[in-house]
Amino acid sequence: MKWLALLALAGCSGDVDAEYELDHDRVIAVRMEPPRIQPGETATITALIGHKGAPPDEEVPVAAVVDSPTGVDSALTKTATGWTVTAPPDSDLSAARTELGLAATDPVPLRVKMSFLTNDPVAYKIVWLSDTAANPVIDPITIDGKDALTETSLTIAKETKIPAVVVFDDTYNINWLTSCGTMHDFDLASAYLKVDPGDSQSGTFAIVVRDIRGGVAWHLWPITAE
Repeated sequence: MKWLALLALAGCSGDVDAEYELDHDRVIAVRMEPPRIQPGETATITALIGHKGAPPDEEVPVAAVVDSPTGVDSALTKTATGWTVTAPPDSDLSAARTELGLAATDPVPLRVKMSFLTNDPVAYKIVWLSDTAANPVIDPITIDGKDALTETSLTIAKETKIPAVVVFDDTYNINWLTSCGTMHDFDLASAYLKVDPGDSQSGTFAIVVRDIRGGVAWHLWPITAE
């Protein structure tokens, strides 16, 4: 089973929201930019937060602490615009590697615990120290046969299967999310949305992509069915 976010999410049962449903309060994803940094480099923290009755938005944590390993708390800093992690010199990570049982040249996973202004605020995210990686790039992506990256909003037909396709292989974790209609195959690279009469006819449509190196990316569109 694939996870939609760092927090475990319930499946669709009774009055519990489906995993693809955007219309409730939750931390959908947390992104380190970049997800792996070399000594002296800095990563910023941003999250995609869902809200009941309102569109999701990007937020920075209101509070954050280093959860593990010990002795590297100074890597995490609060700035005027949010929180950052700056990788210390590699020589300063020997104790952390010993604590985590890592080899002398292994990247060090710094786990940050953070909270946000939402009803279920706690999330965790790892940034890797002494390594290099970028977040995935969601391109190309087509929705209803159109280049979705050129669209600022989506208008789709009611009661019609609307295909959504992104080009990533099986090493990526893909989640299509919506507060409009019903998402089918929400965790596959090729999925479809259908808006039936009993569904919400407008809202937000989104995709979140994760890779095996800790990278995260997302894209959102306002959407209306006519």
